[in-house]
Amino acid sequence: MEYPNKHYAEPFADVDFCRVFNNTVLGDYWPGIQLYYPPVKYAPSLGIYEDLAQASQRIKKHAYETRAHTLIFDLEDGCRQKEMSRTLLRQELAGLRQHNKDVTIAVRVNPFRTTEYEQDMDLVRDMGDCIDVVMLAKAGEAYGAAEVRDLSNLLVSINNKITIQPIIEHPKSLKIAPDLMQYSTVKHVVFGIHDFSKAMGIHITPENWTEELKHFMYQIMFEARIAGKGVIGGVETLIGSSSMPEKFVEPHDVRRWLDLHGEEESRIVYKHACEETAMGLTGKQVIHPGHIHLCKVAYTPSPTDINQKIAILKAAIEADALLGGAIKFEGEMLDPPMFGKALQTLLRANALKALKPQDRQFAIEVLQLMPAQVIRENWPYGAIL
Repeated sequence: MEYPNKHYAEPFADVDFCRVFNNTVLGDYWPGIQLYYPPVKYAPSLGIYEDLAQASQRIKKHAYETRAHTLIFDLEDGCRQKEMSRTLLRQELAGLRQHNKDVTIAVRVNPFRTTEYEQDMDLVRDMGDCIDVVMLAKAGEAYGAAEVRDLSNLLVSINNKITIQPIIEHPKSLKIAPDLMQYSTVKHVVFGIHDFSKAMGIHITPENWTEELKHFMYQIMFEARIAGKGVIGGVETLIGSSSMPEKFVEPHDVRRWLDLHGEEESRIVYKHACEETAMGLTGKQVIHPGHIHLCKVAYTPSPTDINQKIAILKAAIEADALLGGAIKFEGEMLDPPMFGKALQTLLRANALKALKPQDRQFAIEVLQLMPAQVIRENWPYGAIL
């Protein structure tokens, strides 16, 4: 990449510094599409729960090859056989980690300082090397932000790479959201829409919950943006019978499949995921494998979108307008805020593990042309050197 104007310095040449710069400024990968995976599952056709052998076989068959960014092993509301589930995770997490190194492993634990929570922490101590995220249910409802503080202190002693995702499921939690987000172990928070709406006495519908809860979603997003944290969107309950093939990644291909083959449930889930993407959310929880690719294409910039944003940034640099000035691009006048949004698209794709190496390098070079304050304005998810 050439830098035609004297105002731009050449990118840093020192390899070690570049590595630190990249990891620090870009931050960690995002939670992305999070699939709830029941450790021990109820079989409606048989009217009984799986035994350990059956649950183990299911993990090897499905969890090992999942296309989700994150697997959530729920030990709280979605789990009836809690002790057996913990036994299963002790038995299987090491194998899952070895087989699928790309997937993020999350454990949703019970509310702070309950009996089940203490047993969940014993599991985390035993399997700390295999766990990436602890999701704290009912975060802050009983003891306030001290719950996250104490959990952070415990996790540092087990594995300092484990992060916490507090689940905001009550107005009490929303009220103290800035306090929950103050800890470095918290990179993203979860909006638990069903428990939250229950606590508020709001009747939400599977079709329109994004509209019915948007006021509270905006509150969480506002506080998270100030704190430099991400927000994980609500879990969908609609389940159809069709799954979109993974070869469809461009928006027009997705719309064509939805029009020709998609059910109403798929259209609604995709619509909600697109709305959350437009609001800048960093992840979405799903309960069915058929939702994974559908939500992934909604959350991830398409190849065509990425190429267009790269062209915008190159034109801005060529015109010496990246930090001040305006250009005409494809019939539209663009200025630095638009260049920042173009850069955000590339960084979003990178955070969701969907950016090609050469495009990632280009994004890094653009970042290196910017003052620290401008980087903070465009990308608050990393720490500035």
